[in-house]
Amino acid sequence: MGRERDLDPNMSPRAFFGSELRRCRKKIGLSQPQLSERTTYGPDMIGKIERGERPPSPEFVQQCDQIFGIDGHFDRLYQFMLQTSGPAWFARWLEEIEPRATVLRTWDPLLIPGLLQTEAYARYVFAGAPGITPEEVEERLASRMRRKAILDRQIPPMVWALVDEYVLRRPVGDAVTMREQLDYLVEMAQHPKVTIQVVAAECMTGMMSAFMIAQLPGGEPDVINVESSVEGNVTTDHEAVAHIWLRYDTIRASAYPEHLSNKMIKEAIGQWT
Repeated sequence: MGRERDLDPNMSPRAFFGSELRRCRKKIGLSQPQLSERTTYGPDMIGKIERGERPPSPEFVQQCDQIFGIDGHFDRLYQFMLQTSGPAWFARWLEEIEPRATVLRTWDPLLIPGLLQTEAYARYVFAGAPGITPEEVEERLASRMRRKAILDRQIPPMVWALVDEYVLRRPVGDAVTMREQLDYLVEMAQHPKVTIQVVAAECMTGMMSAFMIAQLPGGEPDVINVESSVEGNVTTDHEAVAHIWLRYDTIRASAYPEHLSNKMIKEAIGQWT
């Protein structure tokens, strides 16, 4: 068996579960094969769970609590992991792709990109979903705020955010919400790993949908996340990735330079004062 790879437990709820499993296993002196003998999972699957590559089953969670003698500890971690809200296709992006990305490129023609949204702005966006309950709004909000933790890591990914010019002046919530949101954009523009560029309103290339492009370490293929109001798709398909890259480059060709973009954001703040 190869050397066990270190895992950042702050990457995602699944990564935290895996790191806790490894910590408890080593604390009582069990190898992965020895733990496998006491559970229904093989050593390879246990390794994948510890690396955050696969989620555990409820049965495995219950077995871990019994083996390690920690009353409900892994069950509580499992329930927390399940709280990651959003559709199944986006859960893969949240758990497997975004936390490992070295570079993230994002575009949304209608809203401030999710990684750069304030709590008040995001709450208003979520509250607009038909039939959504206040509890569901808060669950989705908590998930979005947890995503932003990747920018606080010791080595955060590079983030290239393209923002449509009209988004700066489109009301989402009240004037206070918008001012706080644009103030936050100005603040995040100072982050050494974040670049924000405003795209001229005349650009029509990106009007069809929002998308993100993730570059992963170790020569892995790029992954795209393309979403609309009814569905989304996370894929490494070569043709799809090439198409989104072309769209991204075309949109960015209509973007203002970084210093002018920052000036435009500051000028738009005046509308909401």
